[in-house]
Amino acid sequence: MTTDTNIPALASLEYISYLDTNGQLPEQFQGKVGVYAIFDQEKVLQFVGYSRDVDLSLKQHLVRQPQKCYWLKVQTIDRPSRTILESIRDAWTEENGFIPTGNESEEAQWTQPIDAKVAMTTDEQSSYKSSDELTQSKLLKTVARRVESQVLTQLESRGVQMQIRFNPKLKEKGLLDLK
Repeated sequence: MTTDTNIPALASLEYISYLDTNGQLPEQFQGKVGVYAIFDQEKVLQFVGYSRDVDLSLKQHLVRQPQKCYWLKVQTIDRPSRTILESIRDAWTEENGFIPTGNESEEAQWTQPIDAKVAMTTDEQSSYKSSDELTQSKLLKTVARRVESQVLTQLESRGVQMQIRFNPKLKEKGLLDLK
C-alpha cells in the first residue's frame, strides 16, 4: 500500500502515449484504481485526477478535451483510499509548481458532461424559449447530436478507434456524457 513517504515523484514516472498505435487507450489501466496526470502534445501538465477506474476516466477526459490529451503518467494503487489518492494528486500538483488549468479555471470542461446548450444558434435559443417542454427536449436532443458529431469528428482526427457511445437520456437535457 502506498503511504505519504513513498509517493512517487511525477518526474520519475515514464510518459505513456494517451492512444496506442491502434487508436485505443492503454489497456493496463482498465478497472484499476489510481492517480493520473494528463499532458498536452508538448508535455505540459493539463490535469491531475484520480479514479476507481482509471481507464473509464481517461476515456471521459479524451472525449471532453481531445486536443489536450496526448500523454499520461499514472500511479495505480491496490486498494481504494481517497486519502492516499488525494495525497498523490496534491504532491504531483505541488511538484509541478502550479495548478494545471484543468484543476482550476477549466475544471468543468474536464470533469462535467459536455453542455451542448452553449452551441445553440440564436434561432435555436429563441425557439427554445418560446417552446413547450416536449419541443424543448427535441431541440436539445438535436443540438446534442450536432455537438456529438463534432466531438466524434475531432476524435477521429486524433486517430481514436475505440467505440464511443453517449448516454441517450442525457441528450434530451442537452448534455453529452459517456454511457
